[in-house]
Amino acid sequence: MHQDISSQVLKGILQGIILMILTKQPEYGYGLSKQMDRYDLNNVPKGTIYPLLTTMEKRGFIEGKRQPSEVGPTRKYYYITKAGENEKNKFIQEWEQLQKSVNKLIKEDSHD
Repeated sequence: MHQDISSQVLKGILQGIILMILTKQPEYGYGLSKQMDRYDLNNVPKGTIYPLLTTMEKRGFIEGKRQPSEVGPTRKYYYITKAGENEKNKFIQEWEQLQKSVNKLIKEDSHD
């Protein structure tokens, strides 16, 4: 992910991405980072994820639960809530509309 994207836009996109990942399975902070790497989002600063998780938890989009780890200390796993599901669906709709609009502009620009 390009680092010149404004931080507010990036946070909104990352929130949507995190919600989509958590829909598949609960995950802890570093695990989310590794999941993002699978989708070529390996330039996301790791220090961005934890504050965003805290904000998302305060908003009720996710719920954190401490669980024992097979290796090392207990980890806080995050689960998507009903409000998080609604927010994820809203993000997907907005993303699809934005993508459609930007693609239309790009197509028009390439014909100039």
